[in-house]
This record gives sequence, structure tokens and C-alpha cells, in this order.
Amino acid sequence: MKMTKSIRAVGLFAGVAMAALSLAAAAQAQEKKTVAYLAPSLDISYWQWVGYGVKEKAKELGMDYVEYTSENSPAKQMDNARTAVTKGVDAIVIGPVSSTSTPPLLAYLKSQNIPIAFAGIGPQPGQTDYTSSVTANNYETGKAQGEFVCKLAKDRGGNQVGMLSLPQDRENAQKYLKGAEEAFKASGCDLAQMLETRGLTVNEAVTQANDMLTAHPDIKAIYGMYDEAGTGAAKVLQTRGLTGKVGIAVADGSPTTISLLKSNAIQGIFFQEAVGQGIDGTQQVFNAISGAPVKKDLALVMPLVTADKVDSPEAKAVIARVFPPAN
Repeated sequence: MKMTKSIRAVGLFAGVAMAALSLAAAAQAQEKKTVAYLAPSLDISYWQWVGYGVKEKAKELGMDYVEYTSENSPAKQMDNARTAVTKGVDAIVIGPVSSTSTPPLLAYLKSQNIPIAFAGIGPQPGQTDYTSSVTANNYETGKAQGEFVCKLAKDRGGNQVGMLSLPQDRENAQKYLKGAEEAFKASGCDLAQMLETRGLTVNEAVTQANDMLTAHPDIKAIYGMYDEAGTGAAKVLQTRGLTGKVGIAVADGSPTTISLLKSNAIQGIFFQEAVGQGIDGTQQVFNAISGAPVKKDLALVMPLVTADKVDSPEAKAVIARVFPPAN
């Protein structure tokens, strides 16, 4: 009889312990937060790299991670936000389809009390209902890149420059252009032609660079506002036998453009920290939901790296925040 009572007591104790563990696990699961990453398109390496930064930082912070692609559609972007909120996410990091698409999105997320951080592309100017915007210092970078491109042109005996631009419905592209135009004017260069991308593909950049050089054969340097522009322009110069005779500087940076830099097919890269933007944006929304201080606007420096500096420790530290180590 005593043995039976002891067994029952042990069983009861075990049951209580299991129940307590289950409750603790449930509480822990309930406390675990989820961050959603909304990309404008996951066909573009840059947005994959931002997502990598979000995912890695989420893991470090003990958050779950989910991602959505908006397929370059403002309507799909809004659907993704609603789906994410319905599924119970606690915060959002977004690379928006365009800056002009953000006002209704911000109004909706404010109504749902969901913190949001922008990465790469900021909201439409005048919008304030966001947690954080982690972008490059686009105006200053545009100015610095404009000065560098103008010098490339003048070193090659001319002052005509061309530009392969991001879509100008993005606030970052507008800032790049403003800085670049001011630099061209101050440095004595003329912007012969600017062509805007729609797909951010190398093939499109090849077509546009060819068209630009055909229409303006006196162009001596090309300003690439995004990474694929540099790759496309370098291909065109190689085909035309103009490598080195027409200079190229590009923003963003990738393994491809680093190789082109090392071979002198590109003369300079202004590195943009895609992974870093994902990391920093995730930290800011985590701060918002945990009651820690938040930095509303982070404008990250885009340092210029030339071929002679690309293997330096300083450049390697920057590159580590541009794309994942596996790439």
C-alpha cells in the first residue's frame, strides 16, 4: 500500500512538473517576437542581402523571421503588410516598392500599432509615422560620386558624363541625383543623358549604356546609381573596345563589381551596406517593441573604394556589411 502511494505521489509530481514546463514553454513561445521582411522584389540580389541582414539579426535577438516579396507592386506590398499583421507579426522591416507607395502603408501599420523600419529606400518625404529609416547618405554619396565621375571624365580628356539611374520615384534616387547634379555643375561637367532603370537588370543596363554611348559618343565617364548599372556599362565598354577609355563609378557593390574593380573595368565603388541596413533596421524595430531607445533616421556612409584599396582591412570591414559571406 505504501509503495502504491509513493508511486502515485511520484506520478502526481511528474505530472505537475510537466504541466509547469508546458506552461513555461507556452509563455516563452508567446513572448518570442516575429519580424517580417517585405522586399520589393527578391529577384534582385540587393534585397536578398537586406533580408539576410534582417534574418541574422532576428536570430541574434531571439526573434522569428518571415519574408514576403511585393513583386514591385504597391498593391501586393499592401496585401503583404495586411497578411503579416493578420498572422501576428510584431514588427516589419521593408524595402518599399517606391517612396510614393508608402503613405497608405504607414497609415495602416500605425492603426495596427506595428513598428516599421525602412531599409535602403526611405518613405515619401513628409511622412513621419515610421519607427526608423536606415538608408545610405544618398545626397552626400551622390555628390561624392558625381565629383569622382567628373574627375574620371576629365582625366580621359572630356567633360561629358552619362548616368544610369534608379527610378526617380524613389527618394534615395532623387537625393543621389540632386547631389550628383550639384557636383557636376561645381566640377565643370555636363550630364549628357540620364536613363532610368525599371527592372534593375544587367541586360537592361547593357541596352541603356549602348543607347547612351551611341547618342553621345563624347561621354567619357558613366555614373552607375546601382550595382547592375556598373556591370552592364562595363560589358558595353568591353564590347566597344572602350574599357579604361570611358570611366565607370558605381554605387552598392557586389562580388561581380569587385572583380571588375580589380581588373580596372570599373574605377570606383561607393559601397552600400545592404546587409547592414537589414541588421540596423531590425535592431530599431526590436528596440521599439522592447521599450529601448530608437534612432528614427540612420544615414549610413557609403565609402569610395578603388582598386588599390579593395583588399585593405578597412574595405573588408565595409564589405562584410554589404553582402553575405557565402556570396
